[in-house]
Amino acid sequence: MNWNKVITSVFVALFAGVAIWSGLFFLELYRDLSLLRTQETLNRRKLEEAQAKLAEQQRYLARLQSDPALVEEVIRKKLGYVREGEFIFRFPDDKRTP
Repeated sequence: MNWNKVITSVFVALFAGVAIWSGLFFLELYRDLSLLRTQETLNRRKLEEAQAKLAEQQRYLARLQSDPALVEEVIRKKLGYVREGEFIFRFPDDKRTP
């Protein structure tokens, strides 16, 4: 029996096993990286939407702080306030279920 061939065969088999294991390991890491990149893209989009909404709310707040006509309009609509001499007519909804 030729020991050199046996030892060489064992090392080749070990090298092939390690190479296959490493390939599978890095393939799994690549899949995880792809998933994280997709998630990062979605999170960036959500962040941009949240920042746009915040900017809109800040503009609205600035208008509320500086525009008395807007404040009056909001108070009238949300709280139902009226000026002296004005009347509010409230009609029942016709959306009753039979």
